[in-house]
Amino acid sequence: MSSGAPARAFPHLRHPNLRVAFDLGSDGAGRQPHAGSLIHVRTLVLDPQTSGMGKLLEDRRRSGLDRLDEIWEGVYHVVPAPSHAHASIEAQLLRILGPAADAAALEVTGQCNIGDDERDFRVPDGALHRPGAADIWHPTAAMVIEVVSPGDESWEKLPFYAARNVDEVLIVDPQQRSASWLALRDGAYAPISRSGIVDLGIDELARQLRWPSIAQD
Repeated sequence: MSSGAPARAFPHLRHPNLRVAFDLGSDGAGRQPHAGSLIHVRTLVLDPQTSGMGKLLEDRRRSGLDRLDEIWEGVYHVVPAPSHAHASIEAQLLRILGPAADAAALEVTGQCNIGDDERDFRVPDGALHRPGAADIWHPTAAMVIEVVSPGDESWEKLPFYAARNVDEVLIVDPQQRSASWLALRDGAYAPISRSGIVDLGIDELARQLRWPSIAQD
């Protein structure tokens, strides 16, 4: 993986009304769960303190596993660690987009915090920023990159990005070996064949990707 999002401190996580949602689409190693396993179920914990979630979240913070976790309107989303395939695609995308971003005077970063503060934010796998972007919180970005893990919430983030006027979203799925490039049009995202902010198209991008093998149980 590229360098993670900056460390964050969430004092409000001790609030008794905090809800915690687990994104359990994979087992943390990128492997598909067995049929009938509850690992596909997204779990919402209404009382994190009495359920022991407080200790779990603190352990994640200390070990650095929380760098991709997000808060969606007060709900803490615990995101599993990325697989090798996820990390491989992420690194390739940042490398491929780099020259085009440089030519457009945009800065490429890995994971970052899109949102105004710790109460509601998303962590894409990468982003392109216009000059002047800085600090921990980014109110918007020129483009965000989402690499799909099995069962994750990449597509569910689109309304959040649209509300913050992120111009384009690139979503790449290693399992399906597919890429979708979306542009903001009248408040919603629509597919495009070529970016409007960098000199690169979806076909060119796909030709440069080396799809990793996906381990199957």
